Amino acid sequence: MAIRKIAPEWVVRILVTACETGMRLGDLIRLSRAHIEPTPGGRRIRIKTNKRGKSAFVSVSQAMAEIIDGTPSDRLLILTNASGNPLTEHRASEGVRQWPDKAGMTPERLGYDLRLYDARGTAATRLLRAGLSLSQIAGCMGWSLRTAAAMIERYAQVSPSETGDVLTLLSAAREGNA
Repeated sequence: MAIRKIAPEWVVRILVTACETGMRLGDLIRLSRAHIEPTPGGRRIRIKTNKRGKSAFVSVSQAMAEIIDGTPSDRLLILTNASGNPLTEHRASEGVRQWPDKAGMTPERLGYDLRLYDARGTAATRLLRAGLSLSQIAGCMGWSLRTAAAMIERYAQVSPSETGDVLTLLSAAREGNA
């Protein structure tokens, strides 16, 4: 991630957490140590989403583990501003918004405007490439099956050989068979 080289640490932490978890901004800024729980294979994040009140269960990847473990032990919230204070949605979004351009990731170069919200699609794409089914992705992200299918359809950049499989999964999901 080119932004990682130039952005302040608190911004990098937001971006990594967003890309690794796929959580909405409102859920990201309230993510705390209380949401992290052990599993037989490591750790997971269990959080009730703000929007729908559904529980999301997100496995803690190596990158996310580094964010959690790098959080000062006296701090409850995983993500804070540069001063260690809680973030608002607006401050988190504005803090991140300026760095893609500074890293040379301009809309002209990318062909689209990179937004923090797009990290949700990055997370879904990562899970798809790891071989998870749409229903597993939906469960991990706290999404409905329809939302998972829409996110994958919108964001997943797959190789030509994967395209047929993805379209089959999306079609099955729309019909309620996945």
